[in-house]
Amino acid sequence: MLAKIKKVKLNKEGKNPVYKVILECPAGKELYIHFDYTYSTNNYWPLEVNYDGKHKGAKLAWYTQDVEHTTVEKFLETIARKINKKYGFELKK
Repeated sequence: MLAKIKKVKLNKEGKNPVYKVILECPAGKELYIHFDYTYSTNNYWPLEVNYDGKHKGAKLAWYTQDVEHTTVEKFLETIARKINKKYGFELKK
C-alpha cells in the first residue's frame, strides 16, 4: 500500500462495522474513504470517497487501479486489517 494512514475512526456499534480513514497519497494529496464491512456478503464496500477535496461518490476503483495497482476489495481489506488491529477488533465471520 503506497498511501499512508493519517487518521482513522472505527464504529463497531451497529449491524456492520463502519470505517472512516484519511490517507496521504503518494502525490501528497488526501484521500478520505468512508466504508463498511457487510457480513451478509463478507465484503468491504466504499460508501463515500473524497480525493483532494473533490467528492467522488462511492467510486474508488479509479484510485486503486491507477495508483495502488490492486482491487478495491483488497485495498479496503488492507486498511481495515490495520484499523482492526489498532482497535483490537475482530470481525465475526
